[in-house]
Amino acid sequence: MARVYNFSAGPSMLFEQVLKTAQSELMEYGSSGQSVMEMSHRSSTFDAIIKDTEARLRRVLSIPDNYKVGFIQGGASTQFDMVPLNLMTTGQADYLVTGNFSNRAAKEAAKFGKVNIVANTKDINYTAIPDVDAIQYTPGASYVHICENNTIFGTRFTKVPQVEGVPLVSDMSSCILSRPTDVSKYGLIYFGVQKNVAPAGMAIAIVREDLLGHAAQNVPSMLNYTTLIEADSMYNTPPCWCIYMTGLTLKYIEEEIGGLAEMEKRNNAKAKVLYDYLDSQEFFKNPVNKPDRSIMNVTFTSPDPDTDKLFCAKAAEAGFVNLKGHRLVGGMRASIYNAMPAEGVAKLVQFMEDFVKQYG
Repeated sequence: MARVYNFSAGPSMLFEQVLKTAQSELMEYGSSGQSVMEMSHRSSTFDAIIKDTEARLRRVLSIPDNYKVGFIQGGASTQFDMVPLNLMTTGQADYLVTGNFSNRAAKEAAKFGKVNIVANTKDINYTAIPDVDAIQYTPGASYVHICENNTIFGTRFTKVPQVEGVPLVSDMSSCILSRPTDVSKYGLIYFGVQKNVAPAGMAIAIVREDLLGHAAQNVPSMLNYTTLIEADSMYNTPPCWCIYMTGLTLKYIEEEIGGLAEMEKRNNAKAKVLYDYLDSQEFFKNPVNKPDRSIMNVTFTSPDPDTDKLFCAKAAEAGFVNLKGHRLVGGMRASIYNAMPAEGVAKLVQFMEDFVKQYG
């Protein structure tokens, strides 16, 4: 069976060449006589893998020297707890709720201190991003938290909050490595790797070093950034395969694509093809405020839920899978992350045109 075009929001498709490299090295990595999935994380071979992966991440994202990197189990949802446990030093923090995951992050943080919801777009069904310069932030807040790209609702921040003396924390799970990022604007960036980087099972945290070392004594060791980062992400057995796959993806972006500026051009071009089509007809609707449209996750609906269901079924038969929208939104969602080829988007648009001719 031929590979399908996988529009899943995560776990998502990976670059085909990355998969082929992993396949070729599955039984034996280098001359080690074993798979990465079998080798000791304390071995010199894996030590070289994890060091190379971090070095590539630093180069690709241009991470400043005063930021530390941690490879952490649990995905982004574990970060919802680690952030307040490590950074909520004043007992309160500001959260911008612009979708499902920022809402979940705020609820988790409220277990450990006061959460100030300084912006909430629920009343417009999370279809727009607030003006970050017009928000009244809280004096004395430990940090400001955002989810930079909203996977479910298809919105993104095009400008991020900058509050003097207050670090910005960003969940970048569904937009990391999609474009150049000025890491110095953030106190902490975290992301689950299963959308744009690697298989599910790991989060990566990029933390400004002055924010480390402030967790309370009763914070569990496995939830303490300092413990994990000072141990070079090897306080316990790390998610070795995810780290290896992250390294392969970073190598591909760095050496084959040519870096994040080129990656951004490709992503913008793909998204433009799909949004231009959506704006050119009346059958499918995109509800998102145009300036806030996500480049990674494109949401749309047909005239009614039954037609949505029919569209997803017919699309799957044609090799376009996982287009069903999230249960909170309905409709359809095309996640067009880094690894989605331009031809996949072009062919989806052609399928949508054909569907309208037949069922419109």
